[in-house]
Amino acid sequence: MTAPVVFDRSLVRRRLARALRAGYADFLLDRAVADLEERLAPVLRTFAEALDVGTPTPAAADLLRRSGRAGRVLRVAPVPEKGSVAGDEERLPVAPGRFDLAVSLLSLQSVNDLPGALVQIRRALKPDGLFLGALFGGATLTELRQAFTQAEAELEGGVSPRVAPFADMRDLGGLLQRAGFALPVADSETVRVRYGDPFSLMRDLRRMGLTNALSDRRRTPLRRATLMRAAALYAERFADPDGRLPATFEIVWLSGWAPHESQQKPLRPGSAKMRLAEALGVKEQPAGDKPGH
Repeated sequence: MTAPVVFDRSLVRRRLARALRAGYADFLLDRAVADLEERLAPVLRTFAEALDVGTPTPAAADLLRRSGRAGRVLRVAPVPEKGSVAGDEERLPVAPGRFDLAVSLLSLQSVNDLPGALVQIRRALKPDGLFLGALFGGATLTELRQAFTQAEAELEGGVSPRVAPFADMRDLGGLLQRAGFALPVADSETVRVRYGDPFSLMRDLRRMGLTNALSDRRRTPLRRATLMRAAALYAERFADPDGRLPATFEIVWLSGWAPHESQQKPLRPGSAKMRLAEALGVKEQPAGDKPGH
């Protein structure tokens, strides 16, 4: 079954290349890199071979090299850059079973076939290899999405897709399992960034390469009246008491391991060595009885 084409992948890369030339707005990526270092800290091993899948800048690869957590780091970059392999997250140009660690920061939310991309990452790992990834989740830019939806409904009689349909955290955990990862975990954090006006937010989105790259986006230019109405609605509905405007970014973290026989496995039903009542230190009640009877 072919995955639906939600994103214009060529346009995604062109938008990112433009952002990198203009000066990438790295405040969210810097936060994700710091979180990556913190999440790796409890893992008491070093990784001989590490893979960076599509992170917009070399920041994650630089961390792995600088920290000594990885011996060699191969970076698959979304746009050509010195010292990296240019490649697409949906078609990884790497041999299977090569890497002890794979990371991907703020990139996978714009692939069309996320389950397929996760399968490729899992296949690139050696048995007991670790994957850590961060991508934008479903609550991201909820204020901007609501403002544009209402503005277009009022002024244009219909709504066109302008903000990407980010995946829900609950679905992402299931995708890890479907992709064959063992011990899959998904968790999220909400980052709230405040702006003086909506146009400052839009400039930052442009500088992160996150402007509209949806395949079914409206091809005609955004009408000025619609833009101004969306900005007004944003301020009316979401402004903080001091007048500044919040923008929500949900960052979902995914982790999973390539399966290995040494990993902890759930017990088979009926194989427990201790009864629950014994473990809790209470008297077991037959089914249907009430305590004290």
